[in-house]
Amino acid sequence: MAIPVKLEVFEGPLDLLLHLIDKNKVDIYDIPIVEITEQYLDYIRRMESQDMNVMSEFLVMAATLVDIKCRMLLPKEVNEEGEEEDPRAELVQKLLEYKMYKYMSLELRDRQVDAQRSYYRSQDLPQEVKSYRKPIDYGELLGDMTLQRLHGIFQEMLKRQEDKIDPIRSTYGNIEKDEVDMEERFLYVEAYAREHGTFSFRSLLDKQSGKMNVIVTFLVILELMKTGKIAISQEEIFGDIRITSNL
Repeated sequence: MAIPVKLEVFEGPLDLLLHLIDKNKVDIYDIPIVEITEQYLDYIRRMESQDMNVMSEFLVMAATLVDIKCRMLLPKEVNEEGEEEDPRAELVQKLLEYKMYKYMSLELRDRQVDAQRSYYRSQDLPQEVKSYRKPIDYGELLGDMTLQRLHGIFQEMLKRQEDKIDPIRSTYGNIEKDEVDMEERFLYVEAYAREHGTFSFRSLLDKQSGKMNVIVTFLVILELMKTGKIAISQEEIFGDIRITSNL
């Protein structure tokens, strides 16, 4: 009959390693990697947890310990400064950081427990005291201020507002946006081209009102030329443009 063994529960691989180091009373900077690895693997073999996510973390650390153990049996590696590298250095650094965080978490938990034991008396003041407001001393508030000085400050503020006004830009009117219906322009130009057959581009533009209508009409002509609905010809440079409808 097998004897049941109850294992301690650790928060993770680093927690288990710290437990083994404390248990063996060894220096964290000089970990006996062979002994610690054997004890770590022995714990892994006896783990009863079925959570594969937890098991995978412990197995990764076990592989890391075995790798460090193998590297320590090989000749020491030398860095660029000519110093021998310790295969345990990275693991020691992680253990020190974990130990610091664990200590801080315990310290915060203790402070939380202590804070729960503190009780504060709620404020209990008479309504007359709560509603009391110190009287305003208008003499102290105004000081040596006089009506003449107040008038001077007011005039100075008006002068500053006037200085902010640009004498040129302030005379500009409002710029209004021209609204042009692109679809309506397409229908208009197509109807014009279908009706006139061949016509002058200038005569088409002369019938437009406003700069925006001229620009949009020009864009419509370009689109109709691109789609082959009209053809354009010009006999000489800067001469009049003739438009022939293919509609």
